Amino acid sequence: MARKRKTFDPSLKLEVVRMIKEQGLSVQHVSQTMDIGPTAIRRWLEQYGAEQNGQPGIGKPLTPEQQRIRQLEQENRQLKGDVEILKKASAFFARELK
Repeated sequence: MARKRKTFDPSLKLEVVRMIKEQGLSVQHVSQTMDIGPTAIRRWLEQYGAEQNGQPGIGKPLTPEQQRIRQLEQENRQLKGDVEILKKASAFFARELK
């Protein structure tokens, strides 16, 4: 039977990263005490590093700033799509009026 994949809240991920970065704890120690796989923690560290360098990184954003940026980018894509639809509709109705 396949194991169900654990999901973690971004605030927990950020807290784990801060424990390692600021408190100097090892990945192995945090992994054992919090029952989180070391590979996941290393991925979160990589994500955090990318976000601190202004890059989007991989996976779900950890920092609130990156979460907001992703949300705004999604809204921007949606609005651009809406504008394209409106342009096509206005061109269609302009042709109908002639």
